[in-house]
Amino acid sequence: MRGHSAIALHDDYIRMKVVAYSIKNFEKEFLAKANQKKHDITLISNPLSLETAAYAEGKDAVVVFLNDDLSAPVIDRLADLGIKFITTRSSGTDHIDATAALRRNIQVSNIPAYASQAIAELTLTLALALSRKLIPTVDQSRNFDFTIENHIGFNLHGKTVGIIGLGHAGVATASIFKGIGCKVLGYDPSALTKTALLKRVSFETLLNESDIISLHVPLNSENHHFINRQIFELMKNGVMLLNTSCGGLIKTEDMAVALRSGKIGYLGLDVYENEQNLFFADHSHDAVKDPLLESLMHFPNVIITPHQAFLTHEALQDVASQTILNLDNWQKIKQNGKVCA
Repeated sequence: MRGHSAIALHDDYIRMKVVAYSIKNFEKEFLAKANQKKHDITLISNPLSLETAAYAEGKDAVVVFLNDDLSAPVIDRLADLGIKFITTRSSGTDHIDATAALRRNIQVSNIPAYASQAIAELTLTLALALSRKLIPTVDQSRNFDFTIENHIGFNLHGKTVGIIGLGHAGVATASIFKGIGCKVLGYDPSALTKTALLKRVSFETLLNESDIISLHVPLNSENHHFINRQIFELMKNGVMLLNTSCGGLIKTEDMAVALRSGKIGYLGLDVYENEQNLFFADHSHDAVKDPLLESLMHFPNVIITPHQAFLTHEALQDVASQTILNLDNWQKIKQNGKVCA
């Protein structure tokens, strides 16, 4: 959708009524700047659920995010309230029941080029922090312990990096690793990417030869848990695994086993398969923590961030602009009378 210009306001333009769920305070300024009062958008912090769907009454469209509930019952409730358009502030749409939306004649839109550079840069940040043991080093230094014997790292330069998924974020990540002197391999059977940044290889070759493996694949029903025990066995011993894409790509229980055995030497995650209703909120005072996630955090060679790869000023403005553009394009269709009642 990049490249389309927003539609101009004119005398018979009817402002579309929209409710946006799961809005953080820091998003409001970006959305207001992108919207320029074209659409009547109600911003609420509540995530979308069967209960909060009532906020969509009288609206034309809803704007959602990754932690919103868009299961079939919620889709049906939105449809009953007259919603015909859902746009998500993400590239992934696995949180949306597409079958239910199609059945209820609701169009779904996303952001295809989602914070690609920001995601690539966080991926590199995780790799550098892990390779130089940055987190334990900083923690130790804060206690005024400046010994260095336990902080020997390794150079990324000269290492082989395998990029799984060659969309916008995958290619951006390949560019960064190539720029610091890594050999970059790529695998993606669905992408036709031709670039000098990397060498396209088979999946098995990438697993066998990569010192660092980075995932950049949208989640779907076919690749859920495709990184599992059998796949870990094909990786190098001590491999660094990075996931800034979708938590459900990895079977977490198998990943924990691979960590304990040393098959995974370093792990950097910005996503977690059970992150819904967990990430984007403060759970520090919960009496019971997610046991699987908590066990991962006890490993000194693991860094976990709360799905914040997109969290830069530039990316947030781009997300807001593309979200408003999706609404503009839907309004244009609606104005032209191409929307079924």
